[in-house]
Amino acid sequence: MTRLNLFLLLIVIVCAMGVITSQHKARKLFIELQKEDALTRKLDVEWGQLQLEQSTWAMHSRVEDEAAHKLGMQVAPANRTQVILAHGERVKKPVVTDLP
Repeated sequence: MTRLNLFLLLIVIVCAMGVITSQHKARKLFIELQKEDALTRKLDVEWGQLQLEQSTWAMHSRVEDEAAHKLGMQVAPANRTQVILAHGERVKKPVVTDLP
């Protein structure tokens, strides 16, 4: 009977150690998960800021302003532009006459 009790006590101790080990690992993994969640939130905020910055840099008015001031470019006058449709035909412009 004593051997059975010692054997059962040994099994209980091994099971208790297993529970303690698994709880410790679970706590460590949970702490790591919280750190990764915090990093994810930080990166999401940074991503939103980068998208906002990109949309600001790509605004048509800003691009046009940079082209005009830094590169000395100008918008082409209407009589020098052509509109070409997808199948290669040109859009005919109406003839504009100056009225007196």
